[in-house]
Amino acid sequence: MDSLDVDPTRKLHVVAMPYPGRGHINPMMNLCKLIASRRAYIVITFIVTEEWRGFLSSDSKPANIRFRTIPNVIPSELVRAKDFPGFQKATVTEMEAPVEQLLDQLEPPKPSVIIYDIYLGWVVGLGSRRNIPVASLWTMSAVVFSMFHHYDILVQNGHVPANLSERGKEIIDYIPGVASTLIADLPTFLKLHDKGLDQVLYRAMDAISRVPNAQYLLFTSFYELERQVIDTLKPKFSLPIYSIGPAIPYFEFGDNRSPITGHSEPDYMKWLDVQPRGSVLYISQGSFLSVSSAQLDEIVAGIHDSGVRYLWVARGEISRFKEGGGDRGLVVPWCDQLKVLCHSSVGGFWSHCGWNSTKEAIFGGVPVLTFPIFWDQIPNSKRITEDWKIGWRVKREEADETVMTREEMVDLCRGLWSWKVMRGKK
Repeated sequence: MDSLDVDPTRKLHVVAMPYPGRGHINPMMNLCKLIASRRAYIVITFIVTEEWRGFLSSDSKPANIRFRTIPNVIPSELVRAKDFPGFQKATVTEMEAPVEQLLDQLEPPKPSVIIYDIYLGWVVGLGSRRNIPVASLWTMSAVVFSMFHHYDILVQNGHVPANLSERGKEIIDYIPGVASTLIADLPTFLKLHDKGLDQVLYRAMDAISRVPNAQYLLFTSFYELERQVIDTLKPKFSLPIYSIGPAIPYFEFGDNRSPITGHSEPDYMKWLDVQPRGSVLYISQGSFLSVSSAQLDEIVAGIHDSGVRYLWVARGEISRFKEGGGDRGLVVPWCDQLKVLCHSSVGGFWSHCGWNSTKEAIFGGVPVLTFPIFWDQIPNSKRITEDWKIGWRVKREEADETVMTREEMVDLCRGLWSWKVMRGKK
């Protein structure tokens, strides 16, 4: 048991139940760190699988956050990137029983609230059975939530499902609180569930349909960024809705956005320290899906031919990137992304447009080259390039199977720097 110097009679107990994926665990943990650091009398039990407990073992956290684990109920062969439908099904069908058993084993006091990832919709029923309030945490944008919540309107208007090669350019301008968008820029499964992935959409919609039975709805966003859609959603729900902020680790920075650290800087930060201001392109495609091998070869060659300096976070075989990328960059298996994006030498971000990465790019004030692959990354790319005008699209059509060439990559990289210069003169 964790040792906490707090009167047990004054403790409030929060249980956090994240979806087992990096893009979901990170914002949940950041929220918990903020809560725990501000109120020492709040004890937080953070429930993860044994696998994820190992991944998180080196992360620093306040003393009043404690990990508790459930078995790896999701079969190891169901790797998310290889069998996402199978992985998603396992989170819905296999996690509830061990979590409920764990709740019986937790030390007192009884949980005051369970904060859960919306995609684990079964937590709503669990909380109801135990008379514990639940707070639904949405780890994507409020705009994407509205798109899912108004799915029936899209169906009624005949806009989903749709053949993108024929109808992707049709405009949708009736989703409450959402700016006009193309069918092609909707989240993946809202429009493409005719590709044999119907169950993925069904499970997501089922989870979202349970939100009205929760006691709170939390958006990992800041109100000023999504004011219109949040204001539109509030009257539609009887439960209170809160935009809790970006849920990125900005609290680890000082007032001047310099990292607060008691440790020596890693090699990649030392490398950034000696690069010219605004000269480095930071490249990361996230921790989940990857582009095709042929496309990756063209990206590597394009980055090399562009002559741009780069810091590349590469999953898998790092030598492939080192051999093809030239000597003007650094390739690493992992980095502290927010600290990198806030470094003065970083001038651009090649991103898959996950919601966490999108918010970190905004916080760092770094323009984005968008290369979305899946799910909410598609509408995030649209908002970055068209609504907020803080970046350029690399990948333009989700349905387009054409491999972008190295020459196109060169033009984009060089064009980003020219665009930055022109914006700086305005």
